[in-house]
Amino acid sequence: MSELKIRPDQCALDFLALGALVHRLDPGVVPFRKATSVAIHISGGEYNVAAGLADCFGLQTGIATAMVKYGIGEMVQERVRAMGVRPYYKWFEHDGVRGPNIATVYSDRGYGVRPPVVFYNRANEAGALLKPGDFDWAAIFKKGVRWFHSGGIFAALSDTTSELIIEALEVAKAQGAVTSFDLNYRAKLWASRGGLATAQKVLNRIVEKVDVLIGNEEDLQLGLGISGPEVTAKSKLDPAVFFNIIGNVTRKHRQVCAVATTLREVKSSNRHGWSGVLWYDGQEYVSPTAELDVLDRIGGGDGFAAGLIYGLLAGKKPEEALRLGWAHGALLTTFPGDVTMAKLAEVEAFAKGGSARVQR
Repeated sequence: MSELKIRPDQCALDFLALGALVHRLDPGVVPFRKATSVAIHISGGEYNVAAGLADCFGLQTGIATAMVKYGIGEMVQERVRAMGVRPYYKWFEHDGVRGPNIATVYSDRGYGVRPPVVFYNRANEAGALLKPGDFDWAAIFKKGVRWFHSGGIFAALSDTTSELIIEALEVAKAQGAVTSFDLNYRAKLWASRGGLATAQKVLNRIVEKVDVLIGNEEDLQLGLGISGPEVTAKSKLDPAVFFNIIGNVTRKHRQVCAVATTLREVKSSNRHGWSGVLWYDGQEYVSPTAELDVLDRIGGGDGFAAGLIYGLLAGKKPEEALRLGWAHGALLTTFPGDVTMAKLAEVEAFAKGGSARVQR
């Protein structure tokens, strides 16, 4: 283990993500069985981080992803442009009937004692068709990339997507980029590919090439097969379980420099306790705890990752980088949709202990 080696030279991209784009249908607090209208949000775990870093933090970011030539694809392209993210698309033709498609996520917000409900239609998804050789990584990395990022949901989509991540990570490492990966272990996605055993085999191959890991204790234990203490912490905001397992992670993957995650205690759909933790170069850091009034919880973890990565890229101290991630993730839950609407000054103020007093 060691400190991150972030390129100090001028690069065309501060951050490049690889993942699948989706469109999320959101009926608000109305459950889908009673919904008569929806808002449409453009999302994707990897893309959300790139969008946050571009729109809020002012960095040059890109997304390598699948794009389909039909109306939904045109809508997605417009939203990507609006967030200031540079696209690198592998194009697919739509057959007018079955696809391939931009995946659909259905997610209401719940309310009070009624939790949010999320389900998917990822049938014939263009993102799952991506494979090694689909992107000209040499050309993309030619003018410099400081940080490369992908995630476990994209890795789970197909045998070829996980191999594509490994291909990209190898190029990124060779070009001197910091590499990060959000484990995001989802049992349902891995079920059709051999379940837990396949997930652990694939994810460990990927993490061998990763500098920064994002994932909670469940992601680490299930996704990587890392042994650790039974999850019996009295509060979900207690960082002890997370830190107790880190030694086992770094013994298995010695190149990992940092591991981070959010801690969330759900008291109701609209009231959450919120904190963040970071292990960096052998040191443990814990953010403050905030009581959040949540409008839309989707994307909060990606907002945390964006703020943390910004802080590390900007050369902030680890504790300050963690606070920026914690603050940005918290603010993201106050906006509708999956991507940021926060301004950097708002994030910095909250990270330093700001309040919700009216701004005049």
